[in-house]
Amino acid sequence: MLSIDPTDNSERENYKFLIGSIIPRPIAFVTTISNEGVLNGAPFSYFNIVTSNPPMISLAIQRNEGTQKDTAKNIISTKEFVVHIVDEENVEKINKTAAALPPDQSEIELAQLTPAESRKISVPGVMEAKIRMECTLEQSLSLGGTDTPGCDLIIGKVVQFHIDENIYEKGRIDPRGLAAVSRLAGIKYAKIGEMFSIERPK
Repeated sequence: MLSIDPTDNSERENYKFLIGSIIPRPIAFVTTISNEGVLNGAPFSYFNIVTSNPPMISLAIQRNEGTQKDTAKNIISTKEFVVHIVDEENVEKINKTAAALPPDQSEIELAQLTPAESRKISVPGVMEAKIRMECTLEQSLSLGGTDTPGCDLIIGKVVQFHIDENIYEKGRIDPRGLAAVSRLAGIKYAKIGEMFSIERPK
């Protein structure tokens, strides 16, 4: 087995090890609004649950040579955002929003996604997602160095769930109906494959 010290690697080499090892990763499609009123949208696979009491999620938004991405700027400024689950039906459109656009252009318009009004926050979501979560900013941290941080860690509190009724039954979400896709390495993605059950020890 190889034994590798990450301090001997470039950032790119460590990135490849991480995204190739920690798979599959759920994908959050995040909408935010800029101070100028532009509806921004971008996908992130450094995304997961933090806690269910109260419901919170995390996003790690990587910086580009120390420069914050529009999504991080907008969340920290407005303290609101919407997280959507990327699925087989919307993944092609969501992929278009990964394009590097200037802050005054909307990825939502580029991808021809349909804005959906939120109930408890001012940021709209998009209709094309089977699940979306309205979130408020709980905490943000700059990580990866004091001079040039490499990442903005965002903790969001879910204040409203929106779930397609066709995938909801008796308090549970049908994983096949949701058909979430996950990120692997490079340009590779994965669908939900064979599922199996293991009883947890008492």
